[in-house]
Amino acid sequence: MKRDDAGFTLIEIVCVLAIIALLAGLVLPSIPRATSGPRLEAYAMQAATILTADRNAAIRRHAVVASVLDSGARTIRSGAGAGRVQFPRDVAFDALLARTCNGRTVGATIDFFPDGMSCGGTVGLRRGNSGYQIRVNWLTGGVEIVRLDNAVK
Repeated sequence: MKRDDAGFTLIEIVCVLAIIALLAGLVLPSIPRATSGPRLEAYAMQAATILTADRNAAIRRHAVVASVLDSGARTIRSGAGAGRVQFPRDVAFDALLARTCNGRTVGATIDFFPDGMSCGGTVGLRRGNSGYQIRVNWLTGGVEIVRLDNAVK
């Protein structure tokens, strides 16, 4: 009988697949996972939702509610509930806030008042050439999201 040596044995194929799986396991975690455009938009919508909910809570409770912006932790935290959004490191997060509001120093918060007004402010989220601003109107307390095309790095 003639032996046919053309082809691979099962053990050879399994060894090659094991090596490929091992290399993939080592390489994949080091590939940076950048924030996509739709995910950046989702972060902006989450932040606007928290700010709007705090405004509504201030009106409903007849009390001041303060949304906390923490640049070190890269978070926006609700003053009325458990809402919180944390931004990844590849998203530039900045805020333009009032220094004083209603006769007191506010620091890193956007305060919402029972009459619907607020201390106002702007939160910027950028990644590459695109970005969003979440603007809080001081007079109405209204929250809007503005898309920034070709944002400055």
